[in-house]
Amino acid sequence: MNAGLTDDEFEALKEVSRGLKSKRLSPLVLKHAKLLSGLKYVDYGRNGIMKITERGTQTLFMKHCIDGLRKIAVNPIALLDANVKEFLLKKSHISSIEGAVGYEITAKGAESLADIDAQQRK
Repeated sequence: MNAGLTDDEFEALKEVSRGLKSKRLSPLVLKHAKLLSGLKYVDYGRNGIMKITERGTQTLFMKHCIDGLRKIAVNPIALLDANVKEFLLKKSHISSIEGAVGYEITAKGAESLADIDAQQRK
């Protein structure tokens, strides 16, 4: 799901997703540009400026969803991005806590987290 990207590589991808204004790259992005380009997460436009691809956007979104699921596991009232919360609710990975503020992980969400953790250990 995350192609084995490190936290540094995700940060570089996130920086590109915010939109670069020039051809000059930050040291972080420059360091990981070849890998991100090879994985088709970023591409160069006609003007030579690096931009994120659809695949890169999806990868970042899934990373945010996994991180959001982990946040809810630790803290039921953790703040999530609206689109992440909507996705996790729609996929039944989290549910609202009855009579309280916050969310709880469903069995499906716990199973997904366990699968993700098992894959990352390999």
